Amino acid sequence: MSEAEKYFQELVKEIPDGKASKMFGAPCVKAPNGKAAAMYWKDCLVVKLSGDTYKDALSLDGSKLFEPMEGRAMKEWVQIPFDYRKEWKKFAFASMEIVKRKKK
Repeated sequence: MSEAEKYFQELVKEIPDGKASKMFGAPCVKAPNGKAAAMYWKDCLVVKLSGDTYKDALSLDGSKLFEPMEGRAMKEWVQIPFDYRKEWKKFAFASMEIVKRKKK
């Protein structure tokens, strides 16, 4: 397990109401409604964001829209490199708040 994945696993434990799960076969954390809030993918954090938080995440060097398959970006999902791990918690918490409001 990489340092980034270990870091993600510890982060999952800190997210209120979060439940460890899988998304696309990768470790993730889900909200009580079953919606994924954050995922570990290729040494990056992947989160669903909106508004200024979305813009802030995309402004980080190396961050990009998440593409589980090349050319198929997922709307509002941002992939944030491990270099910005000090920011991961902020973005993961923001993502959890967004997905908690979604209906099943």
